[in-house]
Amino acid sequence: MAANAKQHIEAGQTSLGIELGSTRIKAVLIDWNGTPLASGSFDWENQLINGMWTYSMDDVWNGLRHCYADLAEDVQKQYSTALSQIGSMGISAMMHGYLPFDCEGKQLAAFRTWRNTTTEQAAEQLTKAFAFNIPLRWSIAHLHQVVLDGEEHVAELSYLTTLAGYVHWQLTGEKVLGIGDASGMFPVDDATGGYSASMVDTYDRILAERGYSFKLEQVLPRVLTAGQSGGALTDAGARLLDPSGSLRAGIPFCPPEGDAGTGMVATNSVSSGTGNVSAGTSIFAMLVLDGPLSRMYPEIDLVATPAGRNVAMVHANNCTGDLDAWIKLFRQVLDLSGAQISKPRLYDLLYETALQGDPDCGGLLSYNYYSGEPITALEEGRPLFARLPDAAFNLPNFMRSILFSTMAVLRIGMDILTEQEKVRLTRMMGHGGLFKTERVGQQLMAGALNAPVAVMSGASEGGAWGIALLAAYLASGHASALPLEQYLQEQIFADTQVTCVEPMERDVQGFAEYLLRYRQGLAVQSAAVKHIR
Repeated sequence: MAANAKQHIEAGQTSLGIELGSTRIKAVLIDWNGTPLASGSFDWENQLINGMWTYSMDDVWNGLRHCYADLAEDVQKQYSTALSQIGSMGISAMMHGYLPFDCEGKQLAAFRTWRNTTTEQAAEQLTKAFAFNIPLRWSIAHLHQVVLDGEEHVAELSYLTTLAGYVHWQLTGEKVLGIGDASGMFPVDDATGGYSASMVDTYDRILAERGYSFKLEQVLPRVLTAGQSGGALTDAGARLLDPSGSLRAGIPFCPPEGDAGTGMVATNSVSSGTGNVSAGTSIFAMLVLDGPLSRMYPEIDLVATPAGRNVAMVHANNCTGDLDAWIKLFRQVLDLSGAQISKPRLYDLLYETALQGDPDCGGLLSYNYYSGEPITALEEGRPLFARLPDAAFNLPNFMRSILFSTMAVLRIGMDILTEQEKVRLTRMMGHGGLFKTERVGQQLMAGALNAPVAVMSGASEGGAWGIALLAAYLASGHASALPLEQYLQEQIFADTQVTCVEPMERDVQGFAEYLLRYRQGLAVQSAAVKHIR
């Protein structure tokens, strides 16, 4: 196996996927059967600067170089060979946000990530103008907000893209974006595979009324679908990623994609009727639709798979951030005591104790709001923990409450699809940090959604693996004859093991009781935002 892998690496019969996630940049090198051969990573964090969640572009490139160097070191260590040629590559990153540039490629404003919820006025106006839900985190909402606010840099705007689109542009020179990521910038039309022409025209009129001469499509990336060429690594791009000079230019790139799209690929959830839940810093569910929804819902985003199929997306800004903070606190207690326990083992122990808690968490309640939550109409967040005076305050109930809090907003949004649109959840594929501990996240999520939740073995590599698979799909040359869903099913996932957990009645009923208390307590969260400064 190792010998074959070395041959694939030295022959360039590999695909590399790199994803810039909220807390980690990860690279995964695979062979053309989808098997991971090596990986690298780099931990990073967003910053709250002047009221905006952001990452600096210096941190982006520092992180990418360290991540790639970590990957190259892993290749050298495992296979005693240098990583110099790669068959195909792809870049993925957090969707949405605002990254503006002038005609010379100068960044005009700090990167505003998906986490910012300061665009309520813009999103409301655009939703009305388009008769289409425009979430607060979408790029067009950010653009319109800076237009409404009269920010001076708008007059110089020449290009607007996402983080994945930016990195891809710097590496290849191509201003393009995969349709999945593009659908989180501006509404797309599944019939044409591009931006909605009628909505583009509507926004061009809005721009003209405010005195701007540029046209929207002049500043947005060109839209591509899975299997199309996104360009190739330039000499300058190779040096950006690998200053050592070992990496060769000319590597074909698939279209850059967002983390939602790569999550769908990594869980084989790109065909009609399939769905997945991604649970990390944020949490979102994606359901590939058979047809249109009956009407517009402000809680439901309509986006696209990397192949352009319509997807209903329920997105919550907050998931594991507060959970991680509590576990860090427990870590400090252990360090003070001199106890020796690894981080993964600590997570496993605390997750597992949640299964021993009372079904409804015994009267404990948690809100994990680091930032605002549009679904629950909160512009800002204040992490809170509360309990009734006679609550059963113990560690199992505490951990169960913290874990349930990561799922509550998602369930509120999902209720719209299941109760009003009568969407049937036959099975949801789970991936992300919440599912790393065996069974616990699956079981509690199954109870929260009242639906089976499955995890597959290969999806543990996450979105970096998903974008690597999209790069492999490009390299296969099958795109013109073999749809993406068929390629994944037949050539990648045919023999993949899937572990499925059915919902347990105690968890279903317990979560329902917890959610009722959660909804009633939202007034407390709202008051905290208003009064805790």
